Amino acid sequence: MRLVVLGPPGAGKGTQARRLVERYGVPQLSTGEMLRAAVADGTELGRAVKAIMDRGELVPDEVMNQMVSDRIDREDCRNGFILDGYPRTVEQATALTDMLDRKGTKLDGAIDLKVDRAMLIERIAKRVADTLAAGGTVRSDDNPETFARRLEEYGQTAAPLLDYYRHRGELVQVDGMQGMEAVTRNIANLLSG
Repeated sequence: MRLVVLGPPGAGKGTQARRLVERYGVPQLSTGEMLRAAVADGTELGRAVKAIMDRGELVPDEVMNQMVSDRIDREDCRNGFILDGYPRTVEQATALTDMLDRKGTKLDGAIDLKVDRAMLIERIAKRVADTLAAGGTVRSDDNPETFARRLEEYGQTAAPLLDYYRHRGELVQVDGMQGMEAVTRNIANLLSG
């Protein structure tokens, strides 16, 4: 199973991607985690990515595309993968389609989690509070200003991206405001039907 999970920041993409991993036995490829790992490794790429992320900006397409292509080439992705956080633009989606064509495969679907903006802000505030209460460290991109900028950027790029996958017949839309179990059930039903 080769899937893309779409939705604005805080929509539950990571949670649903993990559930899809359990169901289909393929790895979750979270570009956010890939980027944070690059930052933690302190490589030249990681330092450049950190500066970009700290400003709340998106990492350039060529960096993201190559990082995803390299990751998809690993053995654990042979039977599929769940992409979380990529693609974010039509240009990235086109690059992904071309990349998969060159690799002799294609997507099985692009899942869009539809959510309410005000509820997203509440979810992020809860995620920050829960992380702090558990003694964890809050991600540098989980602050109100950066989150608002990320939501705005997603809003600007989402419609064309969703249209791209809709026109390709790959888009599956799910009400992300339901409980986690209901969202998971709806995704499974839509993918099997």
